[in-house]
Amino acid sequence: MSSYLAQEVHLARRHEEILSQRSELLQQMETYLGDKKTKKTWQTQAADAAHKRNAALLNDIEAAEKKLQERVYLLPHPDTVKLETLYWASIKESLPKWEQFLLGRAEVPIGFKEKKTTKQDISYPGEDSQK
Repeated sequence: MSSYLAQEVHLARRHEEILSQRSELLQQMETYLGDKKTKKTWQTQAADAAHKRNAALLNDIEAAEKKLQERVYLLPHPDTVKLETLYWASIKESLPKWEQFLLGRAEVPIGFKEKKTTKQDISYPGEDSQK
């Protein structure tokens, strides 16, 4: 009979250990599920914030694209750009001839005459058809 008593005590202790482990595992599982729920909530919030940020960026890109498309129409005509380039090239070419004059150290370069502008010398677009 003592062996049954010893076996019963052993089984009771084992039962207490199992219940203790079960309680510990249940607590760990609750903690894990709580952490998982918190993480999922955080991920959902992060995804929402990223979605809003992406939508704002997309709107900014579309607005910039629209501005660039409008700006294309504002670019000067290629002929105008060509004339401007030729103008600045001629300025660079004639600058050495005029440099001393512009600094006040010499007379007007040879080949250039001073011309006084009068009202009669100035022509306005469309005046030719009126004369």
